[in-house]
Amino acid sequence: MKKIVTIIFLFFLTSHFYGQKVNWISFEEAVKLTKENPKPMLVDVYTDWCGYCKKMDRITYGNKIISSYINENFYPVKLDGEQREDLIYKDYTFKYKPSGRKGYHEFAAALLNGKLSYPTTVFMNEKLELLDRVPGYLSPDIMEQVITYFADKKYKTETWQDFVKSFVSNLK
Repeated sequence: MKKIVTIIFLFFLTSHFYGQKVNWISFEEAVKLTKENPKPMLVDVYTDWCGYCKKMDRITYGNKIISSYINENFYPVKLDGEQREDLIYKDYTFKYKPSGRKGYHEFAAALLNGKLSYPTTVFMNEKLELLDRVPGYLSPDIMEQVITYFADKKYKTETWQDFVKSFVSNLK
């Protein structure tokens, strides 16, 4: 009986922190929505074979506080760095380019400035201008700082170092 109660307790505790999901949309859909209702964009550039991408999906984007904040403040886009489908943006068709064992998508290469590192989180403002790229796995505590920095437009008035010094987390 104690085991069952413990399992149920752990289930509810876990679902409290990891229950919500990010409402991912396509880049084209985010562009359209931005024109109708301006909002910054968060682009998660990933690949299917990337272990840290999967970990970030599970732990960081699976965190209820993080996913809720992203859904509220950004148009969240999932972009496969090796997707085979064309992507049209600003009257240009970005395509998949075979290269090496896998290949890459031209749009991912453009967003990442040719540095195909996965995962990389890209931030764009309401005017669809690139703000910054943050390569690598971001744990929930780091992601919280990064998304707050961009959503609250602190990048316009504060350095990252000053922002982090005064940041108060909602995760704890």
